[in-house]
Amino acid sequence: MAVLEWLRERDNNLSALRRTGRAAIVLPCLFAIGNLVIGNPVTALFASVGSVALLLFVDFGGPIRDRVFAQGALVLAGAALITLGTLVSRIVWLAAATTVVVAFVVLFSAVVSSVLASATNSLLVSFILPATLPGPVSTLPDRLLGWALAGVVSMAAIAVLWPSPVRNPLRIATARACALLAQRLRTEVECVRCGFLPNLVAEVDDVVAESTAAVTALRRSFFGTPYRPTGLTTSTRTLVRLIDEVIWLDSILARMPVAEGHGVAGDAVAEVKLAAALLLDHGAGLLQSAPSAPDDLAGELARVREARAAMERAVTSALPDPDTAEFVTSLEPSFRAQEMSFAITAIAQNIELTVAARRRSWWEHLIGRRPDGAGSALSSLQERTGAHVVWNSVTMHNSLRGCIALGLAVLIAGLTGVEHSFWVAFGTMAVLRSNALSTGQNTVRALLGTVAGILVGSALILLLGHDTAVFWVLLPIAVVFTGLAPAVISFAAGQAGFTVALLLLFSLIQPAGLRLGLVRVEDVAIGCAVSLVVGIVFWPRGAAAELRRAVADGLAEAARYLRVAVEYGVSRCDEAVPDTAEPAGENRRAAAAARRLDDAFRGFLTERGPKHVPLADVAALITAVAVLRLTAEAVLDLWRRDTGGPSGDRTAARTEVLAASDDLARWYEAAARTLTGAAALPAVVSRDPAADARLLTAVHRDLAGDDHQGTAAAVKMIWTADHLDAARRLQPGLAGPVTVAARHSTLLT
Repeated sequence: MAVLEWLRERDNNLSALRRTGRAAIVLPCLFAIGNLVIGNPVTALFASVGSVALLLFVDFGGPIRDRVFAQGALVLAGAALITLGTLVSRIVWLAAATTVVVAFVVLFSAVVSSVLASATNSLLVSFILPATLPGPVSTLPDRLLGWALAGVVSMAAIAVLWPSPVRNPLRIATARACALLAQRLRTEVECVRCGFLPNLVAEVDDVVAESTAAVTALRRSFFGTPYRPTGLTTSTRTLVRLIDEVIWLDSILARMPVAEGHGVAGDAVAEVKLAAALLLDHGAGLLQSAPSAPDDLAGELARVREARAAMERAVTSALPDPDTAEFVTSLEPSFRAQEMSFAITAIAQNIELTVAARRRSWWEHLIGRRPDGAGSALSSLQERTGAHVVWNSVTMHNSLRGCIALGLAVLIAGLTGVEHSFWVAFGTMAVLRSNALSTGQNTVRALLGTVAGILVGSALILLLGHDTAVFWVLLPIAVVFTGLAPAVISFAAGQAGFTVALLLLFSLIQPAGLRLGLVRVEDVAIGCAVSLVVGIVFWPRGAAAELRRAVADGLAEAARYLRVAVEYGVSRCDEAVPDTAEPAGENRRAAAAARRLDDAFRGFLTERGPKHVPLADVAALITAVAVLRLTAEAVLDLWRRDTGGPSGDRTAARTEVLAASDDLARWYEAAARTLTGAAALPAVVSRDPAADARLLTAVHRDLAGDDHQGTAAAVKMIWTADHLDAARRLQPGLAGPVTVAARHSTLLT
């Protein structure tokens, strides 16, 4: 049990142990079938390497049926790549050129389909192995037979041999946080309605502490592991935005103390809270349920919208005199209820998408088709690829760098005529990382691990001689060590285990002893050198610097989106301003920047090496980008529901709101420039009481008149200013991380 607990601490969900256990059983069996039963070394080699590619390099998620179908699709795709690799293998320049094209398509396809993203290494192996083993077309049946054996057995293995659990711990944690936040809203309403009885106040304090702890734990789990814990499937990737929204909701409720009561139109505010709590509770239950459970949240969503509209009408008809001190205070609870209800509506809609994504068929997973309500397959393809077809995309950088490195490796291996040329390309693929420094470190580790593996493997071969029975016993042990070592020990240990496993395999096929080990050192050294050179030449900033640029881009785009959203909103009630369309372009650019930021963040987390800035500071930067986008969408939602049309001249009020929006956006844009080293961080923008007074004076005419539509517009003006103030409150917590990040020329390295 102690060993198992030790493994659990280092191997999340025992996923590495699960994969390597299957491979340790399957690989020796298939190798024995190919080498001893069929008697064909080529079939044995492709069956063995296929076992590694299909069981160690990939682990699909979702229900067993979907995993098996996805595995089958991967086997078919691998067979096509093996055929292509074999056809081009005898002409060096053609093999190298084809490698560049195939590697780029495979690497870049990660943005299109989560299934393809998780199968990238397997697909690359299925092409590189035949492309670097020159052979006539007559060898193709033997190669495909070995791959087919590995494919069929792997499909059975993932379904029968210790299958991965279907449940997603992060999804369950999100559901628990949602349920506790819903309970918090209900308890607060009961406390206010019952006159703040001491026992109810204590109950509110308890549920607030419990819900805050749940959100904090969710945030820590999300940001605090070396690998992004959401996985790659669409249903789990939607959790990225869902968790952002839950964290945002918790911050809204923290600014909504129950001791202040519900202000003007208190009953209407309470109804909004109760409707939102019911929706959030139903959504939490849906997240925890099986994929076949009912998922209709339409009724609760409609109830929340109706309660919110009723609250807005009640607020505009029950306002105190705008000249009194209670005016702004009376609007605060209704604004928080409006902000809270929008956040919960967004959470519920995202939950529906998450559940719908889990229900998709295997082929819909494979092609990256979004569920209903999330756009068509074509629009999804355009959005995903369009976000990364830019020079500052990490995916674009890594795809170009990877395909050029692998193409060079294949070319050099072919021109030098090394005995086992495929290890040159495999060495390149193993150590190529996102920056030159890390690549150099991994080159040393790969070579040290290879040398250690050769020493151990050669010693075993020399000591045991031709005792193949012992080799068969040691082979599964070496495979287990190969799969577990990178997760629980080190990258170098994994290389050592892989080297020992391959020495045992080749010794079983054709004993060569120490000479085989020395040849492999030469091959891997060439591959490492190619990886190092390409890493230095192409975008050598590293994952951390890429993350800095992505955060800067995300902040700038989100700030612009917020500014334009405010401009659109406050112009809708002013007849002096021509009609404007919703800022769809700014929305797309902000969403694309957010996708690139998520991609850069995952790359940063998976990159080895120390993180010199606390991960909490990185999380603060990323959360700020998400909150700015959500605030812009909340402003749009607030004004989008205004169907009355413009009436009157509200230039004065509009000018004050736009001025506040411009000041806020300029600060975030300056913070973005600070991250890229282009400017110093300006002072935090403080709330300006004089500007607040001017805004109140500007809306006084509307509030004092008899025009209900004007009164509603005036309230929305003030609520828009409150949204801006909520975004402004992020600045003090963001200034420190921005300053620390900017202090390092390559952020966080």
